[in-house]
Amino acid sequence: MWLFDTSRDKKLYHTGLLLLRLVVSCFMLTHGAQKFMMLFSGEPIKFADPFGLGETLTLVLAFIAEFVCSIFILIGFATRLAVIPPIINMFVIVFVVHNTDGFDRQELPGLYLVIYVLLLIIGSGKYSVDHLINKKSRPKLFS
Repeated sequence: MWLFDTSRDKKLYHTGLLLLRLVVSCFMLTHGAQKFMMLFSGEPIKFADPFGLGETLTLVLAFIAEFVCSIFILIGFATRLAVIPPIINMFVIVFVVHNTDGFDRQELPGLYLVIYVLLLIIGSGKYSVDHLINKKSRPKLFS
């Protein structure tokens, strides 16, 4: 019965990965855009600084993880590398910044963390710049 079929339809698999990349990137871009506005608002920066790097540097690192890396993930460029900063960022948010705040403050960054780890393991899929690069660089042995 199709409802319980666990075999993988390649087209649906790659479409699912594309959808996952697009949705998580677009959602995270909104958080990154807020960081961008904070950086250039001209007001004093007030941001969590759990490791004593300074509020401004911590905000810049969060912006890179949430905005710049989201653009790479969105187009599927260097996806496995691009998910590493967001993984670190979400890990710090869940287990350091909101460590004692309870599940309601950890839930969303925890979901992002799992999605980024999944993309690290699986990669970007066929509908990505990664696939185009890999396809062009792969030698054609039996042409």
